[in-house]
Amino acid sequence: MIVLLDNGHGGLINGVYQTPGKRSPIWNDGSQLFEGEYNRAIVNGIIEELTKLGIPYINIAPEYRDVTLETRMNRANKIDRRKSFYLSVHSNAGGGHGSEIFTSVGNTKSDKIATVFGEEYKKEFPERRLRADFSDGDLDKEKQYYVLRNTRMPAILTENFFMDNEEECKQLLMTREGRARVINYHVEAIKRVKQQLF
Repeated sequence: MIVLLDNGHGGLINGVYQTPGKRSPIWNDGSQLFEGEYNRAIVNGIIEELTKLGIPYINIAPEYRDVTLETRMNRANKIDRRKSFYLSVHSNAGGGHGSEIFTSVGNTKSDKIATVFGEEYKKEFPERRLRADFSDGDLDKEKQYYVLRNTRMPAILTENFFMDNEEECKQLLMTREGRARVINYHVEAIKRVKQQLF
């Protein structure tokens, strides 16, 4: 099994954030989260742990510039779809709280992978909300997001807490401890996906 890791949006180049929007408000203490920086920190942490575990991975967008969705999809689709799954890492916005896991529309292997991620999220964050949709019998939310719809392999997208929720942003997204917990739940889920679904 090869994990195709996609850190959503661009990063910081010479202190300049590469993606319009996709950032928290500037909080009263002057701090601000840039989503692309956060996504890279989580993916880099996952990479560190997968390396220790000997689980193969490919970083789909290692650049700090904002790589287009089409480029990300084309890079992924060169990999054997039977031996890989696509994991896109994000943080949310829009005035909510908690985390979500998205797949494309329909019942596919992606749904089974999303269920494992949801279960591991609840183990790591029992005190936090999982924003689930059980209308089709499992916990994933289904959306026609480009990378979920156009990758040939199973694909999920995690939205990890809300960057415009001050408590979640400052306590979870901007702290070493919070980031470590997000990394841990992703790694524990990947281990289970490898054992149970590949």
